[in-house]
Amino acid sequence: MIEAVFKEFIDTDRLVPEKAGLRQLISDIQRENQPLVQELNTSIQTVDSTRKLVEKLTLETIDESVIINTPFQTDFGRHIHFGKDIYINKDVFMVDLGGIFIEDKVLIGPRAKLISVNHPLKAEDRHKLELKSVRIQENAWIGADATILPGVTIGKNAVVAAGAIVSKDVPDNTLVAGAPAKIIKTLA
Repeated sequence: MIEAVFKEFIDTDRLVPEKAGLRQLISDIQRENQPLVQELNTSIQTVDSTRKLVEKLTLETIDESVIINTPFQTDFGRHIHFGKDIYINKDVFMVDLGGIFIEDKVLIGPRAKLISVNHPLKAEDRHKLELKSVRIQENAWIGADATILPGVTIGKNAVVAAGAIVSKDVPDNTLVAGAPAKIIKTLA
């Protein structure tokens, strides 16, 4: 569930201002979710108990076909959206204030990072936030240690190689690798 106050900033050129109210709301939600993240990662969890804790973080029902391995980290928690038949390996980190949308049948490798928040390059704006959603489309595979940067969509059936740093959209049915990631080949 995207918090209503942030909808006007996500995927636009508008920056989240340094207004105390918005920053306080972000801090309050982070503080509220921190004990859930800690519980998720400091005690032994089953697949079901992990899913239930992540449901509390996101405030959304997660399909029983979704498997999330721990440790699992998020800095916000409320802007992650899961489809069905998803497998998330260990040590995945999601910076989700800008929204992370994971469609059906997605695989995410260990230590992958999905980042939906950035800061402007201009020094006077640096403490403002740019919110650009990350979208992982159906049947995509994100390799181990890959980093998906703000505003990127990974297309249907696409593969992101281990260690890739993805700063641009990945077309459907392609393999990308490298830093920055480049198309290596088209997949049949």
